[in-house]
Amino acid sequence: MGGQPLYLAPRLGEALRSLLESPGMPHSLTDALGSPLNVVIPDQLAANVQRFRSVFGKHHLSGQVLFAHKANRSRALLRRLAATDAGVDVASLGELRHALGAGLTPDRITATGPKNPEFLWLAARTSVTVGVDGAHELEQLADLVRKFTLPRVRVLLRLSGFETSGVRVLSRRSRFGTPVREVESLLETVERHGDVIDLTGVAFHLDTTSLTEKATALEGCLAAMEECRRRGLRPSAVDIGGGFGVDYLADAEQWERYTTELTAAVLGTRPPLTWGGHGYGLRNESGTLRGTLGLYPAHRPVSGARYLDELLAHPAASFGGRPLAALLLEHLYDLHVEPGRALLDQCGLTLAKVLEVRTQEQGEELLVRLAATADDVALEEHGVLMDPVLVPRNTSRPEEGPVAVHLFGSLCLETDLITRRTVFLPHRPAPGDLLAFVNTAGYCMDFHATRAQRQPVARKVAAWREGGAWRWCLDDQYWPTTSMGGAQ
Repeated sequence: MGGQPLYLAPRLGEALRSLLESPGMPHSLTDALGSPLNVVIPDQLAANVQRFRSVFGKHHLSGQVLFAHKANRSRALLRRLAATDAGVDVASLGELRHALGAGLTPDRITATGPKNPEFLWLAARTSVTVGVDGAHELEQLADLVRKFTLPRVRVLLRLSGFETSGVRVLSRRSRFGTPVREVESLLETVERHGDVIDLTGVAFHLDTTSLTEKATALEGCLAAMEECRRRGLRPSAVDIGGGFGVDYLADAEQWERYTTELTAAVLGTRPPLTWGGHGYGLRNESGTLRGTLGLYPAHRPVSGARYLDELLAHPAASFGGRPLAALLLEHLYDLHVEPGRALLDQCGLTLAKVLEVRTQEQGEELLVRLAATADDVALEEHGVLMDPVLVPRNTSRPEEGPVAVHLFGSLCLETDLITRRTVFLPHRPAPGDLLAFVNTAGYCMDFHATRAQRQPVARKVAAWREGGAWRWCLDDQYWPTTSMGGAQ
């Protein structure tokens, strides 16, 4: 492929970099446990919790940091979380059972998402807080509490469909939650079941990166809290969900250059940058660019705890332009957040062994087959474009210049593409080398993993530093006492 290589270098935190540079460590792990292999760093999760906590402290707010469990199945991560002051947001019966078994007490657990009767019963039986999406779920919960003589249950009302006064700004449509215009009817249901329901607050969750939309939703929740108090109810918490994001890439210019060149490739003014001319949502209609780029904003410096900080400092238009944090503090409301991806930033990587390197026609990209499937490394499933790190087995092998490759999985399917885009590596890989896909702990590690064609799902290990060296154990053998807190 002509022209300069288009790198998308990953942002590597100190812990992940140290792990990859530990002599022989990545190869010894895959030699013992196979490829693909997921590696998680539990102590990094604890460090990320503290970053969010520091934002609470800056704005003098109390409340909970709740890890969105669905982002990763790891036992090690959840057990390490239990040793912090954070909680967990569970979205299934299995996740609730997992959280209780990991050592998280009911006062640190919130149950959200679609719920079957079994999930609702265990949530109520163990006295965890239940985030309800509507009147029907509230009625179902109240019936269970009465039928089984369960303790009075704490609930959060999840709302949606917010808008501001003045210049009309609508929040993104969501299939979760009750439209805020119906809040009065929902509160009537709460009052009718006041003997078994304890309203602790209101919540929202938006699938968006827009800070303005989230600020609009938070304003709407504050208005709903006022309506609750007008009725004599005494909720004390506002839960703003997750969506704080991750900054995946090290270089903003690389991201800008790649997206510019991708546009040119779709329009046909430069050679293709993807397998089969895939446009990531863009298309060429008679020389005109159409569609929307369906990619995660991989270079996103305002993310994680910093995003929360900026959201709290955002002026509330319907409350005289005062900062949102000041309004929460003035009413002595607790703030609850539910980061998933953001709490898992730099918490893990996926190792995949190179099985085959094939040459196509002269000047074309190399075809590289990995001992992994696209579902094992689901970065592109979540719209994340990021280069893997090449970890050679033979470090004395002469290095060539950069090469363009296509990365394929091990399934007998044309669609099993680890990446649809052309990836540039610093030199030609060889069978036995490893590609390390970093920062995959948030959704991209095991959220989509399957046993298609009876191929094994990636095993998982937990790693920590002790005495200047890296140590590891199988994920389900890790407990906080294993690493004694480790290095942060």
